[in-house]
Amino acid sequence: MNKRPLLLCALTAAAAVLAGCGGYAPTTVPTPTPATSAPAAPSAPVTCEDPLQSYSPDATPGPAVRRIKDRGRLIAGVSADTYLMASRNPETGQIRGFDIEFVRAIAKAIFGDPDRYQLKVITAADRLPVLGGKRNGEPEQPSVDIVVRNMTINCARWQEIAFSAEYYRAGQKFLVRSDSSAKATSRFRGVKVCAPAGTTSLENLKKRYPSAVPVTADNHTGCLVKFQQGEADAITGDDTVLAGLAAQDPYARVLDMPAFTEEPYGIGVPKDDVDLVRFINAVLRDMRRDGSWKDAYDRWLAPTLGRDATAPKPQYGRTR
Repeated sequence: MNKRPLLLCALTAAAAVLAGCGGYAPTTVPTPTPATSAPAAPSAPVTCEDPLQSYSPDATPGPAVRRIKDRGRLIAGVSADTYLMASRNPETGQIRGFDIEFVRAIAKAIFGDPDRYQLKVITAADRLPVLGGKRNGEPEQPSVDIVVRNMTINCARWQEIAFSAEYYRAGQKFLVRSDSSAKATSRFRGVKVCAPAGTTSLENLKKRYPSAVPVTADNHTGCLVKFQQGEADAITGDDTVLAGLAAQDPYARVLDMPAFTEEPYGIGVPKDDVDLVRFINAVLRDMRRDGSWKDAYDRWLAPTLGRDATAPKPQYGRTR
């Protein structure tokens, strides 16, 4: 019998609960919006020669930004259980982390107040649908203004939503048990590896390690539970996420290996809200210039990842 205790931090028990936000009462986790029976109007295909290319920055408020301002708060889809990136503080009940710093910066740019936001907890599989992307093949109505949930920019996603310029470059690795004999050269043949459903991490695992046995969960916290209960032998995901999991479980370690993918994170926005993308890119530009990007990294990620990171260089020029 394995006596190793489950060592999830206190946020796990509340992972299904929506975080409160600065100055606003907690809201329940949004239920999926049923797809309407009317067919969606066809939209022009998105050009994607370079998925990292976004729209040039413009701090002038457009229709989407004015709509948010009139409402009185920014609504952001986030994680609540990705330790270091966005997780609930068990003492305050608030969700905090590297990703939340960007929500706060955007809220401050719109309202002059970094606490004028509402957080909606979403799973990895929810990230596109809550922005108006497809769920089970049918488009949904957007229910958030932005998604800041360690989401990789790629061409397939550009077909359904829009992205800001890249705000962080992560890489995919493996988390294993501390006594595991796995090495960087391991092929993981027959090894049960967990990744959240609907993520690029799962797809990358299938392509790069086809002999591994994929195990899925709603999120990485669910993967950690399966890992601790013996239902999975390893977890794969971005190094930022795995670092947070390892910090919660002293019996686990991130495998010392080069990342086998590059995961450029972008802030997701409904496809037609181009003015909001431009506005966000202006916020990211200012964060790089005034040092607030570096401050956010040093506060949340540097103690665990232990490297002197710099903000990714943005790429602009997208027209549609």
